[in-house]
Amino acid sequence: MQHIEVYREPGRFAGWPANYGIWSWGDEIVVGFTVGYFAPVKGFHARDSRRPFQTMQARTLDGGLTWQVEPTPCRTPGGRALSADEHMAPGLGLRVGEVLDQPGALLDPPGGIDFTYPDLALMCARSGLEAGARSWFYVSQDRCASWQGPYRLPLFDLPGLAARTNYLVMSSQKCLFFLTATKLDGSEGRPFCLTTEDGGRTFDFVSWIERNPAGMAIMPSAVRLTKTSLLVAVRVHKPAACSIDTYISEDNGETWHYYNRPVADTGRGGNPPAMIRLADGRLCLTYGYRKPPYGIRAKISPDGGASWGEEIILRADGGNHDLGYPCTVQRADGKIVTVYYYNDKPDGERYIAATIWSA
Repeated sequence: MQHIEVYREPGRFAGWPANYGIWSWGDEIVVGFTVGYFAPVKGFHARDSRRPFQTMQARTLDGGLTWQVEPTPCRTPGGRALSADEHMAPGLGLRVGEVLDQPGALLDPPGGIDFTYPDLALMCARSGLEAGARSWFYVSQDRCASWQGPYRLPLFDLPGLAARTNYLVMSSQKCLFFLTATKLDGSEGRPFCLTTEDGGRTFDFVSWIERNPAGMAIMPSAVRLTKTSLLVAVRVHKPAACSIDTYISEDNGETWHYYNRPVADTGRGGNPPAMIRLADGRLCLTYGYRKPPYGIRAKISPDGGASWGEEIILRADGGNHDLGYPCTVQRADGKIVTVYYYNDKPDGERYIAATIWSA
């Protein structure tokens, strides 16, 4: 097991890769994240909300051993950070009426996307988490060297739409997006899936994964099990505990039902799952652990998510609960690369790290 620093700068706050996404082509891996400024504030995220964040991406060509970091090469509405409004003062973000309503801020979806193109990547973004949040997406056909967009996603008459990047390619013209909508009362969140069947020109609402969750159910992470069955892991936040639950569909996402609870408690505030299917057919679930000893953990399922093995502790040396939000891929040699944000001590910078490990 090997831990690598992807991005780390004194006085900076780097965070939340799960909000942006990870894409891989053998030993070439690209991951997105955001960078702001550290501040010793009380509560969860020790960032300076009076200063702007910047959207970033990191690329490795050697399977995660070394990384090159750059600003994400995409056009953002108003030149502002993606998916970070809740971490900045109102005047710095993308809130409706400030930036998104300006002419040309969001473009109509173009269509013509070949979702099976080998160098393709999709990235979703959002303006917020609760009522009024809007979402959009980007397309890259050159392994994230450039991004086209932003292309608006429809609201479907929902109070708000808070998109993070998670999708399954179904065919050259069809793709399923797994997203989070606000509840009817405007609070965060309930998971659902939508589809495009014409190369990204139009989108249709498919189904609720959980229509009326108790507490908050957000940030779905999906895998294909068979030609017709899908499994989704969801971050769940309830007063009693913050878990990771799974839901299964036997009809390619048309309907869902609760399956099981691989992780009973991920700690304070909860943490999103990153679930992938390994080359040998097993499922791999990674997540941040926000209880002492703070760190990053994983579980493996040998039977399509019906059962899960014991927790694998990837690391347990975190300074506090301000960590996690992993993204995970598998290399061609079978090694797993998990990327997340981390801290060594509460009053230190937050940084992006990667763990290379075997299951």
